[in-house]
Amino acid sequence: MVVKEFVQMRRDRLTFAMMIGIPLMQLVLFGFAINSNPQHLPLAVLSNDNTEFSRTLVAGMQNSAYFNVTHTIFSEEEAKKLLDRGEVLFVLTIPHDFGRLLARGDRPTVLLEADASDPTASGFAIASLDTLVSQTLNRDLTGPLAPLQTQSGPVDLNIQRLYNPEIQTKYNIVPGLMGWS
Repeated sequence: MVVKEFVQMRRDRLTFAMMIGIPLMQLVLFGFAINSNPQHLPLAVLSNDNTEFSRTLVAGMQNSAYFNVTHTIFSEEEAKKLLDRGEVLFVLTIPHDFGRLLARGDRPTVLLEADASDPTASGFAIASLDTLVSQTLNRDLTGPLAPLQTQSGPVDLNIQRLYNPEIQTKYNIVPGLMGWS
């Protein structure tokens, strides 16, 4: 049966070209045109601390390819509304004693709430966050603060994945494929 099909394909050049050409076009399209590494995801910042450390952290996130600070907010209610409406994918909350704790040598905790309804979009940004925070703050941790430049980073990150805490992709892939079909 396979030999018969190849003989038939050899006779019909158009079918043969389609069997080879269409998969090559799909390979190029899916290989180069589709980029699953999202960039400039909207971030809201709730900074209860106005020290050089908190400003450096926010500037480092803004300068990264992953985050784009679109909102500066002043309450947790405002953060929840922005996440619920889908205006931002992330809310970064810096505690009021962030700079003081960092200067004392303690490890302050920073909260990042993420809209994880699309785990592909939020996953890459969350994965890069620990390295991003460490590299950003290490520039300011010099002199007597140099011992804070540890392997684990100077800050504890509390990451809360909202709307899809189990990080299941079936909620995105199946409806997306149905809409594409």
